[in-house]
Amino acid sequence: MNTAKAISTDELLASMGQEVGVSDWIEIDQARINAFADCTEDHQFIHVDPEAAATTPFGGTIAHGFLTLSLMSQMSYQAAPVLNGVVMGVNYGFDKLRFLQPVRAGSRVRGRFKLISAEEKGTGRWLIKNEVTVEIEGSDKPALIADWLGMQMLG
Repeated sequence: MNTAKAISTDELLASMGQEVGVSDWIEIDQARINAFADCTEDHQFIHVDPEAAATTPFGGTIAHGFLTLSLMSQMSYQAAPVLNGVVMGVNYGFDKLRFLQPVRAGSRVRGRFKLISAEEKGTGRWLIKNEVTVEIEGSDKPALIADWLGMQMLG
C-alpha cells in the first residue's frame, strides 16, 4: 500500500537535492532470507545455514544483497512522494548501486530517499532519480546506496 504523500510537479522540483522521505523499519529475519533463497534458488550457505555461517567472519547468516535491494520497493511506497494524478509508476533502473555492508539475520533496515533529479520526458511522464540509502538499525554504515530511477505517468 502506498502511504507516501502526493505532491505537485512544482513541489517536486522545489525538493531537488533534499531528503524527501524515510521508510519504516523492516525486519530481515531468517524466515525472510530463506523464502528469498527459495524464490531465487540462491541457497549459498552464508544465507541459509546458520551453523556454517557462524564460522565465517560474519558470525552468522546474512541477507542476500538482492533481498535488501528488493525491499526498496516497499520502502518507496512509504517514503518517496508521488506526483498528483499519477496512474502508474515503473522501475526504470539504476545509475549506481553499491552494497556497502551485509545485513545480518535479525537486523532491521529502512530507506532514506533524497531527490536527485526530476525531468519531464513528454506529456505526463516524469523520470525521477532518488539517492536511496538503506540503513541498518544501530549501524553507522549503510547496507547499500543506490541512485534509483523511476518513471511516473500521469493520467
